[in-house]
Amino acid sequence: MAKSQTKYIFVTGGVLSGLGKGITAASIGNLLRARSLSVNLQKCDPYLNVDAGLLNPREHGECFVTRDGAETDLDLGHYERFTGSEMTKSSSLMSGRVLEKLIQDERSGKYDGSSVQIVPHLTAAIQGYIEAAGNGYDVHIVEIGGTVGDYESLSFIEAIREFALLVGRENCLYVHVVYLPYLSASEETKTKPAQNSVRELRGLGITPDILVARSEKPTKDSVRKKLSLFSGVSEDSIALLPNADSIYEVPLTLEDSGIANTITKKLGIAVNKEARLSEWRTMVERAKKDYGREVTVGLIAKYLDNSDTYMSVVEAVRSACWWNETNLNFVWIDAVKLEDEDVVEKLANFDAVIVPGGFGSRGVEGKIKAAACALKHDVPYLGLCYGLHMAVVAAARQYGIKDANTTEVDPNTKHPVIDTMKDQRGKENTGGTMRLGNYQCKLAKGSLSASLYKESNIVERHRHRYECNPKYVKDYESWGIRAVGTNPGTGLVEIIEAIDHPFFVASQFHPEFKSRPTKPHPLFDGFIKAALQKKST
Repeated sequence: MAKSQTKYIFVTGGVLSGLGKGITAASIGNLLRARSLSVNLQKCDPYLNVDAGLLNPREHGECFVTRDGAETDLDLGHYERFTGSEMTKSSSLMSGRVLEKLIQDERSGKYDGSSVQIVPHLTAAIQGYIEAAGNGYDVHIVEIGGTVGDYESLSFIEAIREFALLVGRENCLYVHVVYLPYLSASEETKTKPAQNSVRELRGLGITPDILVARSEKPTKDSVRKKLSLFSGVSEDSIALLPNADSIYEVPLTLEDSGIANTITKKLGIAVNKEARLSEWRTMVERAKKDYGREVTVGLIAKYLDNSDTYMSVVEAVRSACWWNETNLNFVWIDAVKLEDEDVVEKLANFDAVIVPGGFGSRGVEGKIKAAACALKHDVPYLGLCYGLHMAVVAAARQYGIKDANTTEVDPNTKHPVIDTMKDQRGKENTGGTMRLGNYQCKLAKGSLSASLYKESNIVERHRHRYECNPKYVKDYESWGIRAVGTNPGTGLVEIIEAIDHPFFVASQFHPEFKSRPTKPHPLFDGFIKAALQKKST
């Protein structure tokens, strides 16, 4: 395939939301990269937000941050973990961003007085973002958020329909993900909702090339025949995808179905049919294995009704467990309830605890109590962003500064050990203005963190506004902690460790964003090793 012509794969969903379009897109990307193709992915979301930074994590899951500082949908985390590539801001597109640019162009006179319309102006703008994101890659995979039939998705559906006219139908492939419900009363898997979804997509001008049929349990081959008959999609272009024990099995299921070879054939891409998946298969085997031992890790958080809120953290812990040959017992601890509980008694049954990133005052005192308990009783502790703030406050209070706090919670505290830096003041309620994306960090020689990373200069991703107040760093050692990682340009604290503690590490950045299922992040790897050590003593 000539480098000049990118091939495009569009992934849509039907029947209902939450089918796993993101996992499907990421899995296809995984299989194509395993065939030595350069692949990029992009999520097009119909929400009128400019980015995911202000979306409620309880409803939408975590806000994933790219290396260049884009606040995005959690599916970009799947893209990175499945393909091993780092996404950029071009990989996330929301309606609000397109509309904002469209209106700015109209106000500046770009359209010379023409009436600005959904078609062709909005659809052309969407196509421009898609083409720019795919430029230079062999294959660009675009996931369209929402469900076919949603009003807000129509402009994106129309844009990708027209896109085939711009680059040629032979360079575009449409994958439609549908759902097959099972009726236990009649013991039947029903295909009618999937048929109707395909019909609706066709009514919008798009004929799917590939069907991915999701189901709760494995289905009979006759289901594929029936789907083919009533959808017009050939049997070899239909992948049956039942629920898996691990999401990382999905690429292997798709590979075994032959769908990746069907995709490359339909797009006219000459590649080896055999994918290089040995490392991925080894990882999946580890993920499914019973090691005969486990660690119990507590996640102290305020969002307990949607595990997607901490998706990258959970996946990072799991990965570290697999590569340390131990099973994981993951327990959610309500930070709000912890404020009124005996924290020593509560944490006695845990091998390690994590305080993840977050915002606001709800549950803060419970998190501080947990950090203080871990510090005092040698419980392995990993603090992530807000978890670092809680650790510093806990250390200061244990030393005797009882009113130490973060100005995020108490703007009038006499001891603002965590504070807003000068260049961030006045931006507390605006989107996209925090420290976002990659920043450098220099690690102190002889520190635990340096030994885990096996290097002294690292780069990690950030998403925060409040920092360790430089005025108090000189007092850290008297509090029992030490700043072992700093930004070389600003001197701001990036990592702290407790003195004479088996593992008490907290970072201003979010290491979970760079963890991979085939390569756990050094801090999470060290965290699980410490948990295993505690369990054995």
